[in-house]
Amino acid sequence: MRLFIAEKPSLGRAIAAALPAPQRKGEGYIQCGEQDVVTWCVGHLLEQAAPESYDARYRRWALADLPIVPQRWQREPRRGSAGQLKVIRHWIKQADQLVHAGDPDREGQLLVDEVIDYLQVPAAKRQAMQRCLISDLNLPAVRRALAGLRANQEFVPLSTAALARSRADWLFGINLTRTYTLLARQAGGEALLSVGRVQTPVLGLVVARDRAIAQFVPHDYFAVSAQLQTAAGETFTAWWQPSAACQPWQDEEGRVLNRALADKVVASVQGQTGRVEQLEQKECRRAPPLPYNLSNLQIEAARQLNLTAKQVLDLCQRLYEQHKLITYPRSDCRYLPKEHHGRAAQVSAAMAQLLPDWQERIQGADLTRRGAAWNDAKVQAHHAIIPTERSLDPAKLSRDELALYRLIARQYLAQFYPDHSYQQTRADIRLAGGLFVAKGRVVRELGWRSLYERQTAEPDEEEAGALPPLQPGQSLHCPAAQRHDKQTQPPKAYTDASLLAAMTGIARHVADSALKAILKETDGLGTEATRAGIIELLFTRGYLQRQGKQIHASETGFALVDALPSALVQPDMTAQWELGLARIEEKSLAYGDFMAPLLSQLAELVVQGQQLSAEASRRLGALHRAPAGKSPRRGRGTGKGAPAKRRSSRPARRQAMA
Repeated sequence: MRLFIAEKPSLGRAIAAALPAPQRKGEGYIQCGEQDVVTWCVGHLLEQAAPESYDARYRRWALADLPIVPQRWQREPRRGSAGQLKVIRHWIKQADQLVHAGDPDREGQLLVDEVIDYLQVPAAKRQAMQRCLISDLNLPAVRRALAGLRANQEFVPLSTAALARSRADWLFGINLTRTYTLLARQAGGEALLSVGRVQTPVLGLVVARDRAIAQFVPHDYFAVSAQLQTAAGETFTAWWQPSAACQPWQDEEGRVLNRALADKVVASVQGQTGRVEQLEQKECRRAPPLPYNLSNLQIEAARQLNLTAKQVLDLCQRLYEQHKLITYPRSDCRYLPKEHHGRAAQVSAAMAQLLPDWQERIQGADLTRRGAAWNDAKVQAHHAIIPTERSLDPAKLSRDELALYRLIARQYLAQFYPDHSYQQTRADIRLAGGLFVAKGRVVRELGWRSLYERQTAEPDEEEAGALPPLQPGQSLHCPAAQRHDKQTQPPKAYTDASLLAAMTGIARHVADSALKAILKETDGLGTEATRAGIIELLFTRGYLQRQGKQIHASETGFALVDALPSALVQPDMTAQWELGLARIEEKSLAYGDFMAPLLSQLAELVVQGQQLSAEASRRLGALHRAPAGKSPRRGRGTGKGAPAKRRSSRPARRQAMA
């Protein structure tokens, strides 16, 4: 008998539908034909044991006990999971062959593997276990996945990375949350102070941006444009490029701060004749943007649809599980397997039924076209988020579901359109001894940009439209010039889109130059599945607050960040973790080599916390006093270091430890 262990009931039902009939449904399982049984987890059935499971004295929080480091790690069933664990245990004993059918990602791999380990499945059966990778819940896609089972042993590094992440988050969350909560209580505070290796650097990003805005001092600067005219009467605009001699009157960005200098340039060039010193013309092509992964989709949906990251994730889950209209959404990949290209006609036909106003767009696609998106070398456990071959009456979708589907469909359809091509021109013009530059752009072929509302590149004021025909050495008359008075602008407050972009592009915010270079190729702070929850968690805990679309740190958030050592606030540490976890997946770093330096660093951070200044401790105590009669419970600790209501969803559990 063959037993499939899915991550959740919806996936289990999809697998059962693709297996032989008849189906006989039981409590927590489905028998299919004579040889197959499908059962499932319900998110994580197991969790890291609480500190008091290792030693009863940890039930009472005490600085003297920190850091708490288990010598032998334990897992325990989550509340309400015992019944399903019993079902899985029963069928594992009956099965000759096990098939792991967790979601195709790091956590999905661990979720089933940890159950196999906890139930002490014999080594021989474990070694023979197969892996089923499903990213589309529609029947044809599930059948293809069942026909392509692989050895589960291939994916052990994924599970090891997830386990290392889970334990490291537990260590830092438990110990540092207890450290700072206890220090605040010594100063009279009564509330929980949550510290996590992802949530705290994210808070640090917002605090740093808010401070930069508050401390910003604007200053005036000046630019000069010259109107130029050819012998044929054609006119265009060129912009002054200050020379090295102007540096004493420029800021670090090269902007001219001296009004008199700008006026002098205007007076010197008006009515003068210049000549084209250099002319550069380039034919440029831009390939279609790659299909979305979750973070890119969340960023774009925040910009275009005004949806939060959490809303996008929830909508994606409904489109994937309930409507089966998109592929697996918690993907960090933006590429597609080559074999998927052969199903473009079916996917496009499904899109045409769901989006009847897109008939012309879909008919204009060249479905034989295969661009950079189809790259097997870039696809591992899962691929980019794209529409499935299933269609549906659009009336059955909510407005936001349909809008999000449109974004995903458009990005997929763009892969079958030509490159956007244009000619870019730069003319260097010498005028009264000064250098002026004119730029122009002419669209050759709109290509994939025809699918987007903004159909052409957005030129800035120095690159507007086409330039007239020019030749090197050509004379040009300057009938007029103008000084433009400008003022520097403060950094923009974070929004959902820009904060997600900062989390995914964390290399820009890392201080260590060597780490910065490496991290440009990694995924940033958190994972695709956890980033939305981490942002929401910071709001729930009162560390962040919204002002319209803007995200700001609260007074509590400022106080917490100011009390913490920079290692916890800066993203370098957690970025280094993500790099290490990626190396574990690639089999280039061992679990022990990842954990050892973390334990040393944890001990140092606990000591640093206990040396918190009196002023920082006072601020924390004053800001975090709980309402009278509502002191936080001091019992069981979670990854956040304090009691919390248990939840069944896997993403929520991951957020709790971050």
